[in-house]
Amino acid sequence: MNLTAFAPAKVNLYLHVGGLDADGYHPLSSLMVFADVGDQIAIQPADTPEFEITGPFGLGLDPEGDNLVMRAARAILGHIGGPVPPFRLILDKRLPLAAGLGGGSADAGATLRLLREVLGLPIQDEILEDLAAGLGADGAACLWGRAVIAEGRGEKLSRAPRLPELNAVLVNPGVESPTGAVYRAYDAAGAPGGCERPDLPDAFEDVVELAGWLSYCRNDLEAPAVSLTPVIGEVLETLRDEPEVLLARMSGSGATCFALCAEDIEAEGLADRLQSMRPDWWVRRCRLG
Repeated sequence: MNLTAFAPAKVNLYLHVGGLDADGYHPLSSLMVFADVGDQIAIQPADTPEFEITGPFGLGLDPEGDNLVMRAARAILGHIGGPVPPFRLILDKRLPLAAGLGGGSADAGATLRLLREVLGLPIQDEILEDLAAGLGADGAACLWGRAVIAEGRGEKLSRAPRLPELNAVLVNPGVESPTGAVYRAYDAAGAPGGCERPDLPDAFEDVVELAGWLSYCRNDLEAPAVSLTPVIGEVLETLRDEPEVLLARMSGSGATCFALCAEDIEAEGLADRLQSMRPDWWVRRCRLG
């Protein structure tokens, strides 16, 4: 028993958000895709249950705290109810914190998948999806890490259109953008967006067509996030001025932004130039899907 699971970064290509409903939640509609960069969860044999956090962003997390990895482990073991051999879980935290990339939800999903596989737990996919959804709004979508349309509170999932290969660059300016504060700022502004689902084709032929379609969509949390953390606006302005960028937008509640490029060579050139211009920013070339 010594296996790993990948926890890919989530990117919201669009994010339409309604005002608070009667239960205190924001209905939404979002086309979510996943990157080939992310965190990693490992499991090893141990004499007693253990949890460790490593990686460049691990210092900001307390292994004794209310981490989504441990919440996921408790959820799946609580569902089984029987004894299991002790194990050590290790979270290699490679994604920035409070970054709009669904890192915690992806970590939880990877933990659920890994524990089911390694421990041979008799849990059906539907049960695993329910457990993931119970861990947060992005939980259900982040369980499998596949392109999906999320609606409701994020738990209503439907098939995404067929997407072309998406070469992209992720940029985080090295600041956190707490989700709760961004939503409060959105509400204070009168929740000017809406959770409507745009008309979607069955497939996009290429990234230029997709970027053109996305230009008519929004991330409704972008303006409140920029008002609270102006450097996000600096990232977006920088990206939108670069010749390789077909579309630049913030993901989730920030602070990470993404740029879509036509080809891998454009994304590579953009990432290299940004890293040289702003070595204090976290910059990653990736593919989305």
